[in-house]
Amino acid sequence: MNENLNFQDLFKKSVTHLDAFRTISYIDVVLGLAASLGIGMFIFFIYRKTFRGVVYSYNYNAAFVLMCMITSMVIMTISSNIVLSLGMVGALSIVRFRTAVKDPLDIVYMFWAIAGGIATGAKLYPLALIGSLVIGLTLIWLSRHKIREQQYLLIIRHSDSATASVRVQLQKLVYTLKSKTVRKDYVEMTVELRLRDDNTAFVHDLSVLDGVMDVSLINYTGDYAQ
Repeated sequence: MNENLNFQDLFKKSVTHLDAFRTISYIDVVLGLAASLGIGMFIFFIYRKTFRGVVYSYNYNAAFVLMCMITSMVIMTISSNIVLSLGMVGALSIVRFRTAVKDPLDIVYMFWAIAGGIATGAKLYPLALIGSLVIGLTLIWLSRHKIREQQYLLIIRHSDSATASVRVQLQKLVYTLKSKTVRKDYVEMTVELRLRDDNTAFVHDLSVLDGVMDVSLINYTGDYAQ
């Protein structure tokens, strides 16, 4: 019985000891925030270099830098005292983020910024540095690998009499039929192409065919057309 009381007293004393946060020195705070700023700026640079969407958002990219620094500050705060950590968990449990993130890579960058802030806040500077370098180089390699083959949507509107000639021209390309709409006056086809260069002479070859009304070639990223 005495051992149980002693354990409870010891646990209560360690939990309610609120002066523990004073053990964080100014040097640790400056180093943690400086390291998180460096990691955040590295994420900022990688995101801007590898961005392949429609509209680049400076504010969204700058948010990664602030997210990394804020996360580092939170980790330094809650790691000093268990009461503060439990209170932070309770506060975050009622927060709801309703902003829709359409690009999966944006979620990856968000987790990267948070992980960088956690590592720097916990004084794991080698982990934050080496991990960020590996992730950044991986993202650069993946972005360059993606550029080798650009996706395009080819939209062809033609009369029914030109179907055979259009099919002959399309057989010269590697394509995937996405949709085909047949109306009384014309037929509209949408096909997906993958091109390694900017040779778009086939667009002119299709447009000069008899019965072809118009031909459109649109760069396609998977979610948005540019």
